[in-house]
Amino acid sequence: MDNPACDGTPSAEGIRSGPEIVFTADFTSTSQWVAGRSWAYPNGGPVNPGDNKLDHLTADPSYSRSGTFRATRRADGFWKTGLLTTEGSEEDFTVRTGDVLEARVRLPREVGAWPAIWTWRDGGQEIDVFEYHPDNPDLLELTNHVRGGNLYYRDAAVRPGAWIDLRVEFGSRSVVWWVNGSKVFADRRGVGRTWHAYLIVNLSVCAGRYHPAPAAQVKEMTYEVQDLVVRRPARLVEEESDEPEALAGGDGPQ
Repeated sequence: MDNPACDGTPSAEGIRSGPEIVFTADFTSTSQWVAGRSWAYPNGGPVNPGDNKLDHLTADPSYSRSGTFRATRRADGFWKTGLLTTEGSEEDFTVRTGDVLEARVRLPREVGAWPAIWTWRDGGQEIDVFEYHPDNPDLLELTNHVRGGNLYYRDAAVRPGAWIDLRVEFGSRSVVWWVNGSKVFADRRGVGRTWHAYLIVNLSVCAGRYHPAPAAQVKEMTYEVQDLVVRRPARLVEEESDEPEALAGGDGPQ
């Protein structure tokens, strides 16, 4: 899909004075995040070859807990990879309809790296805040898998090793993405009024079906997540306080 016209940017002042922060990522926190396991992988992991991944998830904190997500080659052809998810954690945090996620990431350099920030729950509810493959060096993949909508966003500022600012609003009728302060995509599909899902931050490794696998001489790759926060409009915070019961699944198309 080609880039749609960009129709507005959030000001720095607007972001600072915007909705209340309800989640600030502390990757060292074992109450916020579970390491090396996700039900987005068959049986919770550690491998997922059916999704063209060479991942072998590890709970080793050096692969994720610093905010630097690592992957290292194993002797059996798989790669030890870092993944953190809020699913199954003590705090059990979920992103909700109306929330805004903001993150600052440094993209990997090595071909075969597959970094992402995304959501997942009960076999779906997936929104990709971003995916990146260095073999397409100027391209970010922005996808709504809940209702179908995606953009391959190209920009010269997107390149291996670059720092990128991301902002995503999980709207009921439209999921909206900003990159480096510019609004780049509103899918006009949204997630429905009662959608909610867990967060996943990880570095996968491509197996070669859709993107090249790492070259033989590559033994390690990394990407960094410097900041990640979730903001929630005040009215939703108040509703959550008044109605603490669990939310239902996402609505169908409106």
